[in-house]
Amino acid sequence: MKKLVVANWKMNPASVEEANELFEGIKKKASTLKNVETVIAPPSMFLGEITCAYSGNKVSFASQDVFWEEKGSHTGEVSATQAKSVGATYSLVGHSERRALGETDIEVNEKIHILIKERITPILCIGEVKRDEHGDYLNFLKKEIEGGLDGVSANDVKRVVIAYEPIWAIGKSDKDAMKPDDMHEMKIFIQKVLSEMYERSIATRVRIIYGGSVEPENAGAILSGGEVDGFLVGHASLVVEEFNEILRIANEA
Repeated sequence: MKKLVVANWKMNPASVEEANELFEGIKKKASTLKNVETVIAPPSMFLGEITCAYSGNKVSFASQDVFWEEKGSHTGEVSATQAKSVGATYSLVGHSERRALGETDIEVNEKIHILIKERITPILCIGEVKRDEHGDYLNFLKKEIEGGLDGVSANDVKRVVIAYEPIWAIGKSDKDAMKPDDMHEMKIFIQKVLSEMYERSIATRVRIIYGGSVEPENAGAILSGGEVDGFLVGHASLVVEEFNEILRIANEA
């Protein structure tokens, strides 16, 4: 299976011209890779502009978020149908920065269901604020997984991607971010929760990717030691050289 590398540009860059320039630098590298699926999640204002100008098949596109209703009086929101109409085949759901604004597990779940209905692959983001010696953070993560996937069938869950992004690791240097062995333990834990919800054969088919200060310096170790299926990349995805190096590392893993 190809590694999945998702670039979350967040509210960057400042202009569509800069967004196009950034994409141009990434797509050149992505077009040469056989073992990586590259996904770009630009701001919604730029998504249609970038997808309409791209005629290749080596890069996919994601919405950073969607609303759970198909249409209506929801000022400022973007529907899954609208995201799909401009080329999104993936969408982030439940990112920590959305949850920090009050997004609940129930809302995340509603978004996942509408994405599945529209045949857009949901990338369910989970992650604890901090770790404790008693392991309470594991119960927190289990709640996020179970809440996000409530009512999702065994057949549909195989299309979901889970992005584990511990909030405490965001913005840290590579030496202070998630250790590969710890990530491997988290992958086992996530698969255990999925196995309890579905069954082992289903759980192992759900792709699990890592986010949280992913850089060229730690990407290789996390892929090999953490045994993850790819990355959700934040800051480094805004620097062409850094993101392309992460793509290269993932391609050779």
